[in-house]
Amino acid sequence: MALFQSIFKRYNQQCETSDHHRDELLRTHYYKANAETALRAAEEIFANKQQFEIKSVSKEHGEVFAVTRKAPRISIIATVVTVKPFETAVDFTVSTEKRSLTGVYPLLCRAAAGSYEQLDKKLPAAAGKKA
Repeated sequence: MALFQSIFKRYNQQCETSDHHRDELLRTHYYKANAETALRAAEEIFANKQQFEIKSVSKEHGEVFAVTRKAPRISIIATVVTVKPFETAVDFTVSTEKRSLTGVYPLLCRAAAGSYEQLDKKLPAAAGKKA
């Protein structure tokens, strides 16, 4: 059964990060920053006009929505949530409408992990949390 799940997972068109994700690279990252600073940092990683186009920024919901300019078109939503004062959690939802014979899920996971790598360079990790 696990073999079939791993085969079919390659064809998922959405990758989400979460606290309890199987892949350690795709677990929620926690940062020592307030929500506004973390949201601004998330906005900055998508500010590269050649790679991304920021479609919307919602400060009320703590979300940044961006789309890649190059094929395949990938949509990325960064969600920033305040956990404690000066500690925020950041999650990514990465999706595409493209289908591929080899599967697009690994590409989506790499995009989420790459976004975390860039965010890790901009924000300090919270104490005791993986970031």
